[in-house]
Amino acid sequence: MSATDDRLVMDKERLREVKSILVSQPEPSDPNSPYHKLAEKYNLKIDFRQFIEIDPVDIKEFRKQKVNILDHTAVIFTSRNAIDHFFRLATESKIEIPTDMKYFCISETTANYLQKYIVIRKRKIFTGERTAADLLNVIKKHKDEKFIFPCSNIRTEHIPDFLTENGYEWSEATIYRTVASDLSDLDDVTYDVIAFFSPSGIESLLHNFPDFKQKNTRIAAFGPTTAKAVNEANLILDIQAPLPNAPSMTGALEVYIKEANNI
Repeated sequence: MSATDDRLVMDKERLREVKSILVSQPEPSDPNSPYHKLAEKYNLKIDFRQFIEIDPVDIKEFRKQKVNILDHTAVIFTSRNAIDHFFRLATESKIEIPTDMKYFCISETTANYLQKYIVIRKRKIFTGERTAADLLNVIKKHKDEKFIFPCSNIRTEHIPDFLTENGYEWSEATIYRTVASDLSDLDDVTYDVIAFFSPSGIESLLHNFPDFKQKNTRIAAFGPTTAKAVNEANLILDIQAPLPNAPSMTGALEVYIKEANNI
């Protein structure tokens, strides 16, 4: 699927009824999750399976990177995992994060997650809208900060390249690793749609099933980097989100289901 004139453009030849969906994330604990509502509304089987696992970097390995958190005045967060492991390592290092530390978060959702560790109303928090490009527009206004970018061993180049090319003072700290989950029990299981949310999910699929043949399985991807990973893996991208008329994965799935199931 591709985007043209801000609309979803579907490959009519691949349009087939959707009865089952595999979401490559943990199952939401909220019974009112949009996925549960989608399953009930359209009588779908929706299963959840985390395609990637998070392997924490221990304090000894972190220290080998020779990155001192207190040498920085601002932190860039692009995920909840980064927040969790940043504060974990700070605690294990017996470091108290200064109250004047600034936080630059990729989205409001990520920023709100900070309240697990700090009192948000007493901190300086700057938020992008959704993507790395949005966040960079915010960072541009703070050239004098000393940034620390805590991240996974697998991450996109957008933020590091921008900081380096524009002469920012910054450090990168690998604080957790993203590794493929064992999906061997899914070997003989097929779904009409598999929904992915990161390039790591695609890598996990191909790591577990190097001979994977897509056939009639529709692939949904959230975000441009995930869509790029689908294309680079020579797979067909059938459902893409977010788009103006489908800002969420469940929204994009619903648009597709209505068309494919003739609803």
